[in-house]
Amino acid sequence: MKINIAFSVIAFLLIFSNSLFSQKKGFYENAQKKNVSKVLNDLNAYAAAADFKNYFDLYAAESTFIGTDANEVWDKKEFMDYSKPHFDKGKAWSFTSLKRNISFSTNGKYAWFDELLDTQMKLCRGSGVLEKIGNQWKIKQYVLSMTIPNDVSNEVIKIKSPIEDSQLSELKSK
Repeated sequence: MKINIAFSVIAFLLIFSNSLFSQKKGFYENAQKKNVSKVLNDLNAYAAAADFKNYFDLYAAESTFIGTDANEVWDKKEFMDYSKPHFDKGKAWSFTSLKRNISFSTNGKYAWFDELLDTQMKLCRGSGVLEKIGNQWKIKQYVLSMTIPNDVSNEVIKIKSPIEDSQLSELKSK
């Protein structure tokens, strides 16, 4: 009888502590999702306001931006050099997140996201990776891509083929 009571108490404590751990983990993850979302929302706001310094402060020192053109793979400095003239005009670009998914590594140090964006190019997809450096989330990689509806993909392929055929040949020859 004493063994059954002791076993029941131990089982209850294990279940209760596991429940508390799950709640704490869920709370932590929700808080971190809000923090990552804030970084991404600020990124869009700083670009729209042409706030060069704050925009690039959101990127890690060693980060990569991958744009919509196959040739647009830049480290932070290269992306800053490309972007500076756009920011100097008073408005870089204006993106609004419509739908966002955020996931985390098991150690909570990395987050990755994908989102649909309303842009001057119509629907685009932003995706990337953030790293928690100290107490701040920093963008390590950002990928911007245009979405192409399946119904018009053949037309788009016809339009881009003359441009990209030479790039394909060059890449295959290396």
